[in-house]
Amino acid sequence: MADIFSGLGLGGLMKGLSSIMPQDDPGTQLLKMQGDVSDLKKQENDLYTQIGKMAVEQYGLENFGELAERLQLTQANLAAAQQKLAAAQAEAEEQERIRKAALAERTCSQCGYENPEGTKFCQECGNKLGTVQNLCPACGAQNAPGVKFCQECGNKLKTESTGICPACGKENPAGTRFCGDCGERLEA
Repeated sequence: MADIFSGLGLGGLMKGLSSIMPQDDPGTQLLKMQGDVSDLKKQENDLYTQIGKMAVEQYGLENFGELAERLQLTQANLAAAQQKLAAAQAEAEEQERIRKAALAERTCSQCGYENPEGTKFCQECGNKLGTVQNLCPACGAQNAPGVKFCQECGNKLKTESTGICPACGKENPAGTRFCGDCGERLEA
């Protein structure tokens, strides 16, 4: 039973359980001792690992024969596994970016309604879909109409002094009330 717990690293759990059980119970004492043995075995293995690393640094890996070959093979397998993991993570991030882009294409920039795929006009308000509005000039995130600060990075979105349209990004003359490119109302 101690081997099962030590293999799973549950020495601390066993000690925790023994602390809530009656202390004069032989089973509790046995559980506590098994936890102690498990912890000491882990410490021993950690020390062997440190000693092994120091020995390789001092004497070189080539002096350890078959173990050195196994270590090199394991390191090569680890590097390959890390590359596969990085590629899988990059692929997952790309898929998420594509999913978000598709969602943005069918989410109405006027009312926020999420339309079914293939819809060209919002089924809730009739606005043309696929027109990204209220883009953040700092990070490029799409924000809901009327939002003054980017919901992604916190950058200020609508500034009349520059005359930049929050919907399409076109620069308009200062004091203009509506964008000359897309017709979006500019805040005063």
